[in-house]
Order: sequence, then C-alpha cells, then structure tokens
Amino acid sequence: MTEQGYLKDSIFRIGEIYAVNGREITIKVDKNKNLSHILYQGQLVKNVSVGSYLKIQKGFDRLVAKVEGELLKENHTNENYHSKNDQLSRFLIVKIIGYFDGLMYHKGVKEIPLIGNICYLLDNEEFTSIHRFATPDEIAINLGHVLSDGNIPVEISMDKLFASHIGIFGNTGSGKSHTLAKLYQELFAQMSQYNNFKKHARFVVFDFNGEYSGSKTITPFKKVYNLDTRSKNGDKLPFSNADLLKPELLSILCSASEKTQQPFLKRALILLDKIEHAGNPQAYLRAILHKLVEDALVMSDRIKAKLLLDYFEQILIAEDDINGRKAPFQKELNWHGQHCCFYFTYGDSKKYFNNEADYPFRKQTLLYKEASEYKLPEKSLEKITHVLYIQLIEDILSNRAMNEHIFPVINKLKGFTRDFERVFEFSNKDIWQDHNLIVINLNRANISVKKMIPMLLSYKLYEEKKALDNNKTSLNIIIDEAHNILSYESLRESESFKDFRLETFEEIIKEGRKFGVFLTLSSQRPSDISPTIISQLHNYLIHRLVNNKDIEMIEKAVAYLDKISLESLPILPVGACILSGLIADLPIILQVSELPLSLQPNSQTIKLSESWIDKKNAVEMRKDDADNDMNNEL
Repeated sequence: MTEQGYLKDSIFRIGEIYAVNGREITIKVDKNKNLSHILYQGQLVKNVSVGSYLKIQKGFDRLVAKVEGELLKENHTNENYHSKNDQLSRFLIVKIIGYFDGLMYHKGVKEIPLIGNICYLLDNEEFTSIHRFATPDEIAINLGHVLSDGNIPVEISMDKLFASHIGIFGNTGSGKSHTLAKLYQELFAQMSQYNNFKKHARFVVFDFNGEYSGSKTITPFKKVYNLDTRSKNGDKLPFSNADLLKPELLSILCSASEKTQQPFLKRALILLDKIEHAGNPQAYLRAILHKLVEDALVMSDRIKAKLLLDYFEQILIAEDDINGRKAPFQKELNWHGQHCCFYFTYGDSKKYFNNEADYPFRKQTLLYKEASEYKLPEKSLEKITHVLYIQLIEDILSNRAMNEHIFPVINKLKGFTRDFERVFEFSNKDIWQDHNLIVINLNRANISVKKMIPMLLSYKLYEEKKALDNNKTSLNIIIDEAHNILSYESLRESESFKDFRLETFEEIIKEGRKFGVFLTLSSQRPSDISPTIISQLHNYLIHRLVNNKDIEMIEKAVAYLDKISLESLPILPVGACILSGLIADLPIILQVSELPLSLQPNSQTIKLSESWIDKKNAVEMRKDDADNDMNNEL
C-alpha cells in the first residue's frame, strides 16, 4: 500500500468491531474520531453518525453497514485517567446491508464481520456508488440528490424503474405531485427523440385535479382530454360499442345482481346481436315488436298490461313528445273491468281483444302502427336501453322475469346516459391520436364519472394489451390521487361495482407485469387504498406523512424500510422523499430536484395574502408607516 493509502486509511478509520450479534454489530469508536467532521486533503469530510454508512474490512471483503444508533459506556478497567472524557467510550450500533464488488455495490449479507475487524468511512466514490441504482451500461435518470449531501446525485435505472409498479405517497404540500411530474418529465426528456419510444411505449394519466394538463407539464407532445359533465363543451373519449357491450362491463354499469339481472342483460345482448346481424335489421326488429304488441293487447292481467303499455311508451314515443301526458296509443286503449281486457273504438263499434273475432283489429291500433315505424336510436346507450325494454316486455309476457327485479337495471343505465353522452364518443377512433401520452383531465367531472372512467379505460387498455401478446410494447397507467378510485371502503357505489373496480386494478398489479402493463399510483392517503394493491407495488417514493394510519400502512406494506426511515416520515421537508423498494439497494432520503415553473404541475399552494391584500392600500399604509417613523425620529 502506498504512503497516501496508509494516510487515507488512518484518517478514514473509525474504530473496530467490539461485538457481533447476527446482523447487528457493535463498533467501538477510536478516541480521536468523535468530532462531527474530519479534515482530509484540505476538505471537510462528514464523520459517522446515526443514519450514515460505513465500511467494514474483513480480509478482502468490504462490507457496508448502516448506523442505527450510538451510545456511551463507562470504562472501569483503569482509574488513572487524564480527564473525565477518557472514562467514556463511544459505541455505534450498525447493521450489515450490503457489500462492494470492485466499485459496484450489492445489497444483501455476504459475510458477517469478526470482532476486531477495522471500520472506515466511505470515500466519495464508494458513497456515490451506493446511491446509483443502475449499472454502468444502463440508462439512468437523475431525480435529485441525497438530502444530507447535495453533491451526491441519485441516479436510477430507467428500465428497472418504469418496468415496475410505483407508489408515490405524501400529505398535501409535501411534493408528491412534483415528484410524479419530475419522474416522467425526465423519462420523456431522454427518450422522446427515439421513434421506437413513440411507437412502443404508451402512457395514460388519470388527472383528478387538472394538475398535469398544462401545455408543457411532463411533455408538450401529449393529448389532453378535458372531460366535463357540467356542460356539453368538454372533450369526448373515443369508445367503441364492442367495448361497452361486454356483459361484465354492462353488468357493472347497471349494478346487476348475479342471479336475476345479469342473465337478463345477457339475453338482451343476445337479442341485440340477432337484430344487428339480421338480413334486414329494421324489418326483423319491427316483426318482434308487432308480436309483442299483439301478445300484450290480449293480456287479462290489468296491472301487467298497463305496465307493458308504459314500457312501449318509453321506446316508441320520443321523450320530448310525451310532456308528462300519456302517449296517443294509451289514450286510445281502454280497460274493460268485466271482460278483463283492452278494447278500443273502431268505427261505430268497440273491439274487445279477448274476443278471438276481434284479434285482427290489433293491427289497427295506434300502438301497432307506431311499432311499424320504429327505429333503433343511433346513440349507443339509448340503443341498449331500448333493447333492454324490449327484452323486459318479452320476459314479462313469457313469465320469465318479475318487473320489480329487473326494472332497476334499466333505471340505473338511464341514469348514466346523460353523463356518458358528455364524456364518451362511441366510435372506432384511436384514443391515442398519434401520441404516446394521453392525460384524462377529470377536474370538471362528477364523482360517478371520476370513478367510472379510470376503471373502464384501464380495463379496456389492459384487455387490449393482453390480446396483443407483444413483449415489445408497454403500457404505463398513472393514477394521481389514487385513493379516489382504489379505496376498499366506499358507500357511494354498489358492492358489485366496488368489487369489479378493485379486482380490475388488483389483477393489473398482480399480473400486468408479464403483459407489459405497469401502474404508477400517487396518493395522500395510502391507508385508504386496498392493502393488496399497496403491498404489490415494487418501488416507493414516500414523502412526508403525519397520519398514524398512513404510516402504519407503509410500515406493513413496505418491507424495505428501516426504523430510521420510518421515524423520519413525519418531519421530511418539502420535496424530500424516501426511495425504497426493489430498485433501491437500501432506503435513502433524497431531495427531488425542482422543475422549472413552466414544467411544474398545477399543484402549488395558493398564497392567500396576495388575494387578501389590496396592493394600493398596502403601498399607502407603508408610506404612512414610513412618515410616522420619520416623525418619531424627529
């Protein structure tokens, strides 16, 4: 070893192993190494302390340990001390976390040190190595720097990070939205120049508060869908009829029960398929309606008969034409209590439809004539609703279904019609429109749509990705404020809807990796999110959390956090976060670099004083204060 090497070892030496208890090691610190800093080649080097790292030399192996505590012990072996400080010895409690192989750091316990092994501070190269989570041949992104040392950058492998499920958590104002924007802005800054990136990578952001819809946030080359349920001026998402007509999706939209309502929906979809694939769909549908009209008019059950007329009214008469009054064909038909049947006046005589001789006159009714002119609506949801009415009429006539069991399904679907028409465009247009990043801005959408859109679109994109069976392409689903749609406790929706919603995202997070589908979740309340989803994330960026339930959730779900990291969560400064997970060989606290103002998400805390203080009055008040100060001096 050179003279300089001996000098470096002597200066960087901390002490030696005093006790070994499994992974927990006790180090006795040298007397001359109890200062906060040491001087090396004219530079101050920070000395070892709780939370820092040190190196243990065991033969040719260099083991890395993290300091978790320290204590003082009184030395009773010798009473001839020069000062009282000589009576005390400083000890460090450390745990082995990894080892060096050349300049590369690897996590894990390779060796356990022996009593008497020498311990050293890490030099700059070694310290930088344990904070670079990428091999030399991997493309890395720079998120920021180590919180305790602004000169040590934190670099992360792009492949390992974005081919994983990521969780970003933190209270409001802690910087989680900025971290999410920084993460993907760095990715697009490095990769958007490559045509294959634009071709093979797909990203969709569900933005609940309009934070990522700015013209330059993440990247200027994106497609933003500004959805609006409050007016008709919002953008519309392309959604094909085939996507909507899947039995499982329609069942969820209608909150259909398994035993009665779901079989009804399946029968209705089969009927719709027969109509659309008939040689002459219009004639086929009108023939069905004619048969139903004829059967309804000869019914002897007044309650059911009147109910069927109301259902015919829903599909045969335009809503604008009813205006709260009965349809014309309802006025024409009367019920005869003694004969228990419908009748109507034809010419100078009454025709009773329970009389076989009067059967042919059913074709002379306005109801039958309206059926002869019926056309299915062009709008997808209205079309499905009409087919559901037709199927319900057929089921009631054949005693296959009870109205009170089935009708709530139709009502539920009708309730969605207005919102769906404002946010969906039922067509075969490409949702990406030559972009590989789309932002779904849900800021002006109501609660139902906010819960519905992420589920429907994620399910659609995931199923399409599975069907491709192509390992070259990838899909990253990014959900901001994820507690809005991934909560396992919700009183605003049916159990079937909640189950399908959670099952959709739980399947993505469990199985999506093998199909190239990855989730990035951002939330201020991790305790509100399904524990299954939290525990299946691969990498975590955890900002300040002060709620005990949130901290407990993180402690249970994240197996990579140590005691020091957990205890620091409530006191992290703005923009600082703990990086932990599969990608990080050890949990570290990093300060995320601040983006230029034009690239930041629209999540800055408002300055109330700017809206409270009248600038003109403030100037006058300062002037008066200055005059008063001058007068007082005089």
